[in-house]
Amino acid sequence: MQEGKIVIFSAPSGTGKTTLVQWLLTQGLNLGFSVSATSRPPRNTEVDGKDYFFLTPADFRQKIEANAFLEWEEVYTDKFYGTLRSEVERMMADGRNVLLDIDVKGGLNIKQQYGSKALAVFIKPPSIDVLCQRLEKRGTESADVIRERLEKASFELSFAPKFDAVIVNDDLETAKQNCLEEVRSFISTDPND
Repeated sequence: MQEGKIVIFSAPSGTGKTTLVQWLLTQGLNLGFSVSATSRPPRNTEVDGKDYFFLTPADFRQKIEANAFLEWEEVYTDKFYGTLRSEVERMMADGRNVLLDIDVKGGLNIKQQYGSKALAVFIKPPSIDVLCQRLEKRGTESADVIRERLEKASFELSFAPKFDAVIVNDDLETAKQNCLEEVRSFISTDPND
């Protein structure tokens, strides 16, 4: 059995990355979704092991010390997020391709570790103005939070050239097809070629 590969999706908040990732999981590509770990408490209907692996901040720090994460970040004080090495390697060993939905820095970090066994895809908004409209339309964030997200998005957009593929999500159906083509092409090639 051939070992699986890693497909990384990264993007600024509000670009539609999660929508694209969830759609790809329904396309029969032998993709397994990598569940991230976090030290924040579960929200309403979130389930441990399905939505996230929920750890205490102390447990998360222990795993950092034990090098249990491929990448991790302390987003706010004691609010950690990370990708467990054991989860990714278990799926790859089972011959499944691992789909990651993670931040830009984490995505590049994992790409660097796995080289040609990983495809790093950057989902880009058509423009910062369109991104602003999308975030405002959500109606879930204050004007200050939207401003912070747009500042972060401008910074994250500067990393797009470091990714293997950049897909502009201007039209969702077109973006879905572009993602499908990139991923299908990548997982069907031999990494040793």
